[in-house]
Amino acid sequence: MPLQNRVTPSGDLIETTARGLLFGNRGGRFHEPETQLLRQRRWASRQWITCVLQFKSRHRSVWGSGYTELFFLDEVTALAAGHRPCFECRRADAKCFADAVMAGLGLSSRPSAPEMDLRLHRERLEGRKKRRHTADIAALPDGAVIEIDGRALAVRGDRLFGWEPAGYAPGIDRPAGGPITVLTPPLSIAALKAGYRPLWHGSARAEPEE
Repeated sequence: MPLQNRVTPSGDLIETTARGLLFGNRGGRFHEPETQLLRQRRWASRQWITCVLQFKSRHRSVWGSGYTELFFLDEVTALAAGHRPCFECRRADAKCFADAVMAGLGLSSRPSAPEMDLRLHRERLEGRKKRRHTADIAALPDGAVIEIDGRALAVRGDRLFGWEPAGYAPGIDRPAGGPITVLTPPLSIAALKAGYRPLWHGSARAEPEE
């Protein structure tokens, strides 16, 4: 049976046999020795990161004695859930992300990882639940994830792609404008607007293959 370690755009953890492009963690361990999540915890600290699947030939026993490993369909999903790139295994991406945050928020210097983590933690949670935000859909950048009738959809160009554990459903037309519920935290939206390019799952294509 798969572990409950796959992250959805709303930050929930589900069980699925589908494979993802990235893995990460939430600052430590919040699972039991018998590979069950702790009843009341879904993170260990504010440091929610997204990592590559392979780094320096390291090998881990998933949900062993260390931190609670999590997996993501792609980086668009991870950003929506409130994660950011890791400064160790994804250093170049992390620096690009921080630079984009600086530009997008009009900061005078590149924010540190702890500074971004503090802000992201406020923006991704409302108590223990996912915090949602509202924006004009016309102003959202590629890579933002919205929610319509409880369904997560990723914005890419003039299309919206419905999120599913194994990939994205074929795209539908993006509305021209109007208020919409946004899952991706404002800090990450600012980075996307400033030019940060997240890793997409290959199923999010402008048109389905014939």
